[in-house]
Amino acid sequence: MVWLELLRDGLVFDLCGLAPGPSTAFPSADNRFDLDELPGAARHDALQLTPGPHLAGGERTLPVVKSMIGLARDIAHHFDGLTAVVWPPSASAIGRRFFDSVATAWLQGGPFPALGLTAFRETLDGALQSVGLDYWIGQELRIEPPLSSDKLAATRLAVRLVNQLVLVGGLDGDERIVAPDGTRLLMRISRNGRFVRVARE
Repeated sequence: MVWLELLRDGLVFDLCGLAPGPSTAFPSADNRFDLDELPGAARHDALQLTPGPHLAGGERTLPVVKSMIGLARDIAHHFDGLTAVVWPPSASAIGRRFFDSVATAWLQGGPFPALGLTAFRETLDGALQSVGLDYWIGQELRIEPPLSSDKLAATRLAVRLVNQLVLVGGLDGDERIVAPDGTRLLMRISRNGRFVRVARE
């Protein structure tokens, strides 16, 4: 295996898939952001960026992942043919320009890139549920019906809540909040602790 060691913020990351070494497995993605279609192995090659071995055990900590996202952004600036960045925890393929925009904003103190580093799907019971938030906080977010009936408004609310949950590291008890439209909401942890459920109070 041929890889390149890259240093950012005093942390070492490995970049695999560069010639003349073997290619890396092409990542799967179900969600796309700022892309007309999902990239595939038939027309694209993949590079894989991972935390170095010395970061084992701490690879999911916010400082490490934030540095890795910053490094991915920098790499995208140097590969003109790069089409997308794939974030496996949310099964997301993120268009180059959109990734650059949201990653740069986050690195400069802006909101967490909830559209991309997480994704959202509609469940069978009509809730809007996050995908990949558990990577960051160990919990997924659910906007419960009927609050989720307006998918656009529910997604906007979910993006705001994901940003807040990542900032505080998750929810450990019930919390009452007020939505942007003034609706009083209750955030409650599910019995198994895996979900933060949001519903009208």
